[in-house]
Amino acid sequence: MPEGVTKQAGIIQTLWNGSWIAALATGVVVWGLILWACIFHRKKKNSPDQLPPQVRYNLPIEILYTVVPVIMVAVFFYFTARDETEVTRITKAAPVKVAVEGYQWSWRFTTEYQGQKAVVAGVPVDLSKQSEQTPQGPQLVLPVNTQVQFDLHSPDVIHSFWVPAFLFKQDVFPGNVHNHFQITTLDKTGVFVGRCAELCGSDHSKMLFSVKLVPQAEFDQYIKSQAGSAQ
Repeated sequence: MPEGVTKQAGIIQTLWNGSWIAALATGVVVWGLILWACIFHRKKKNSPDQLPPQVRYNLPIEILYTVVPVIMVAVFFYFTARDETEVTRITKAAPVKVAVEGYQWSWRFTTEYQGQKAVVAGVPVDLSKQSEQTPQGPQLVLPVNTQVQFDLHSPDVIHSFWVPAFLFKQDVFPGNVHNHFQITTLDKTGVFVGRCAELCGSDHSKMLFSVKLVPQAEFDQYIKSQAGSAQ
């Protein structure tokens, strides 16, 4: 798994790890029961035609394999609903707001901070020149240790805004549907690749972008220079 760079990524990682631990524990029990039945309930050599006692039902066992799965699903549902509520929580305190427009086949980011705006728009990237070291496409610059709100919209078809380092993705819908979510960036600078995660047309694979996390002072200088050049 990629190392998360947001507070919400830690919540998602914990849920993911817990789900795998529960699934593996269930698998061990099931595999153990299968092996136990194979070893201890084989056909006896000295009486190959003798059948074991035949019963129509076993009420305690039937109750067990009905109740236990219901409890397991209920537990999964509780933790998923709890973490989903936290990850998608929207507050009014986010100092940085980003309007994300996904279109065929690139992205436009409009970042608003303290009354200033910076707009970055891209074009379909040249995949022959794309690499992890030099990501192409529009670059969204954000400060570390800051709450950021995203407003997602599309003018054409459904896209999906995905930054693997966020451990989270959100669909981008056309029409009057606007998806919102917030993140709190950690104190981890760097450049992190992003892409569209919804098949949206012939150049879907070229809808690449990157997110650059920088110190607050560098972000202040960036937003000031971008807002100045736009005037």
